[in-house]
Amino acid sequence: MKISERQTSLYDSNQPMGPLASRLRPRDLPEFVGQNHLLGEGKVLRQMIDKDMVSSMIFWGPPGVGKTTLARIIAGRTKAEFINFSAVTSGIKEIKDVMNHADRMSVMGDKTILFVDEIHRFNKAQQDAFLPFVEKGSIVLIGATTENPSFEVNSALLSRCRVFVLNTLGQEDLLELLSNAIKDPRAFEDKKINITDEMLNIIANFANGDARVALSTLEMVILNGESDETSITVTMEMLEQCISKKSLMYDKNGEEHYNIISALHKSMRNSDVDASIYWLARMLEAGETPLYVARRVLRFASEDIGMADSRAMQIAVAAYQACHFIGMPECSVHLAHAVTYMALAPKSNALYIAYGEAASDAQNMLAEPVPMQIRNAPTKLMKDLGYGKNYVYAHDEEDKLSTMQCLPDSLIDRKYYRPTGQGQEVRVAERMAQIEQWKKEQK
Repeated sequence: MKISERQTSLYDSNQPMGPLASRLRPRDLPEFVGQNHLLGEGKVLRQMIDKDMVSSMIFWGPPGVGKTTLARIIAGRTKAEFINFSAVTSGIKEIKDVMNHADRMSVMGDKTILFVDEIHRFNKAQQDAFLPFVEKGSIVLIGATTENPSFEVNSALLSRCRVFVLNTLGQEDLLELLSNAIKDPRAFEDKKINITDEMLNIIANFANGDARVALSTLEMVILNGESDETSITVTMEMLEQCISKKSLMYDKNGEEHYNIISALHKSMRNSDVDASIYWLARMLEAGETPLYVARRVLRFASEDIGMADSRAMQIAVAAYQACHFIGMPECSVHLAHAVTYMALAPKSNALYIAYGEAASDAQNMLAEPVPMQIRNAPTKLMKDLGYGKNYVYAHDEEDKLSTMQCLPDSLIDRKYYRPTGQGQEVRVAERMAQIEQWKKEQK
């Protein structure tokens, strides 16, 4: 396919009718809904577009928020040649062809804007192919991605692009979009659409911030509505049938995966039972592996509860075993049980801090010798060298305690575990204080 053909296909008005979302794609900024933080009067991106001073940039945001549409609007306004490039169907050869074309255009004083959809799908070598042309100004690169560009775009290329974050569309944005759609002659020609505000609200809520889903759902319910020569009426029964099954926004391999598991962890830490159960449901209903969730809950039991309620770890282990034995959907209630217990349990990160400090010492003091009295002495030579000498077997002592030194000499006074005043750690702290006092009295 020639470059000129690729560009022409973007704006060919003679294309057959496509999906509603394509037919109603905004042609200029006044038709664009949402992203006021970028496109409102006086905002940086708005000024760049209005003044035709577009520099290389990355549009980062979830599906259906307007990344490609913004690129098309820039194409319609700019004096540069605009080339649409898909990371899904293009390889190194096509990249080089486009770059060579852009080089020739720049020699003649013409600017080329290259739009790369799903730029995160390009590997490092493919992304590197853009870099020298971006650096010398042969092209202005506009990339679109649903993934965090910090992880998916080469740092050298990312440093030469401005990142604009496009937010999920709000309920009001989607309602405006839907209201405009049923009035737009490009949508359903001259037929009057009879649909209630309540139904539009239901569709907007179902779309979960995705304009494409909202318009596709609207089109589905209208095409299945009760029609006559002049109008189409949408019934609640038809609407309920069309949205009976929803695909939740959750990518088990993407950033949202980590955002939601983080939300669960922090909700439990904040003792928010309802939020904890909600985020659990978000993961499980979207198809997350229950054993993954159970492992995270098990980690939480010691990291954020620990000795404040040692039963939390037992509950977490039991939930993991239940998930292993019976799987989804039955094990969802076991995970809800465990998550609720974790949220309500007293909180302490004393064990987490203790291990962190001990690990730091272990890494920085790798050569500290084990005290002779607690070394193992399986041979006569070792015994002759003093291994195990003066070892005290605590069970033989009246109080089951001894003053024997167990830490290396350089760490003799180090304290790692410091119990909090939460839950059972009150009793733990009392016991530790008793042991410390006993040792002082013996010395």
